[in-house]
Amino acid sequence: MLSAHLLTDFVLQPKLWVESRTTYHWKSKYLYIHAGLTAFAAALFTGFSSWITLFVILISHFLIDLWKSYRPATLIYFFADQFLHLAVIAALGALLFPAEIPTAETVLSVVNSKPYWLVTLAVIFLSYPSGIMIGMLTSKWRNQIPQQEFTLGNAGKWIGILERLIIFVLVVFDQYAAIGLLTAAKSILRFSDTKDAPQRTEYVLIGTLISVATAITVGLLVKTGLR
Repeated sequence: MLSAHLLTDFVLQPKLWVESRTTYHWKSKYLYIHAGLTAFAAALFTGFSSWITLFVILISHFLIDLWKSYRPATLIYFFADQFLHLAVIAALGALLFPAEIPTAETVLSVVNSKPYWLVTLAVIFLSYPSGIMIGMLTSKWRNQIPQQEFTLGNAGKWIGILERLIIFVLVVFDQYAAIGLLTAAKSILRFSDTKDAPQRTEYVLIGTLISVATAITVGLLVKTGLR
């Protein structure tokens, strides 16, 4: 059911269908075609094990997409739309395939395990806390750069968070070569933007090296703890 949703909601739904639904709402023929296609795919992928799947997915997908057609195309409504679809799929899965539902003991065994908390703490630290730390370490150089040099609001912060998390995953899975590729690609892009601003180039390089070193160190510590 999840595969059917991802396939029909993103791969097999042309932009024309979305625009028609947004413009004409319940009068759009593509709204009905899309809901029917999603329901059929969900029933097909579950082997037509229950007609409840076809009926529930058809009605729920139609109503959710109809509701979304009256809302602005913002990120919050996108996530709300996807959450509602996934909630229906989860409820159907619990109803039709109860044996697949993890027991409370299984969930607790995962939550109470050492690897779970090591990875959780690492991810938390590599997001905001390490970003604040890196910001403080590089503040004396940042203060020497004119403020107009900084653009796109918090883009740099999110680039740093994603960079550290990606490097952390690569370290845990021993993909060190990919770290070099990622760092080189970022350096090329950033240096091309700052080639006429030596101060900013040096600042970006310092921040990048500290960020990469932090992610690698945390990754190695987690790997040691998982052994």
